[in-house]
Amino acid sequence: MKFLVCKRKHLLFYLLAIVVLVFFSVSASGSVYASVFFGENIKRYPIYSVKTEEKKVAITFDAAWGADKTTLILEVLKEFNVKATFFLVGMWSEKYKEQTRVIDSYGHEIGSHSYNHPDMVKLSKTQKLQELEKTNEILKELTGKEVKLFRAPFGSYNNELIETLDSLSMTGIQWDVDTLDWKGLGPSEVIKRVNSKVGCGSIILCHNNADYVVENTRLILSTLTNAGYSFVTVGELVKDVKEVKIGVGINKQNGE
Repeated sequence: MKFLVCKRKHLLFYLLAIVVLVFFSVSASGSVYASVFFGENIKRYPIYSVKTEEKKVAITFDAAWGADKTTLILEVLKEFNVKATFFLVGMWSEKYKEQTRVIDSYGHEIGSHSYNHPDMVKLSKTQKLQELEKTNEILKELTGKEVKLFRAPFGSYNNELIETLDSLSMTGIQWDVDTLDWKGLGPSEVIKRVNSKVGCGSIILCHNNADYVVENTRLILSTLTNAGYSFVTVGELVKDVKEVKIGVGINKQNGE
């Protein structure tokens, strides 16, 4: 009986240790990442949202294909005095250099969305590094600023990608509120999705060239502002954060 009691105590201790690792893991470099421990493997995730009691959220725009709505988005953001985070594909910024400069001149935050929008998990470590470094060089040349944030195309991450980000002092960013605007959803459908998922510390995903992105942006900003939320950049949201929220596994989005 004493043996069984001892074993049970040891088992409880190990289970508690695993729980602590799940919820309070951080990367060795000090960047905030959530990790999950199973046996000897640690699965690392990007930041989906942050835990905070403040009613603040970040609205983000991924830019990969077109640019004809970008100026209108910037005007809506200016109207509401909101700073957003734009994740730009390197090829997009090469093609739309002036748009990239204008986004920066409006005071918005710019992050990397890779160079040519591949599934980063399928690339070798060298290829991952090339995608990141090339885009960082382009964005720094256009804005004069170092790039600190990265969002993977399709929301596709693995440990090697996050370790590569660590080596560049960059942070992987996901989202917990997906507008699905790339499917052509209009304001009424988008705001239902946002209202059903948003919370303190949320990161909202939009796309700069979605069909109704201008109308959607206006409605999101007005609705959440009226609900008492304030908007900050992703960098501000995750700054000095001690606890993050994670999703489960890779979040693939075919239209992302």
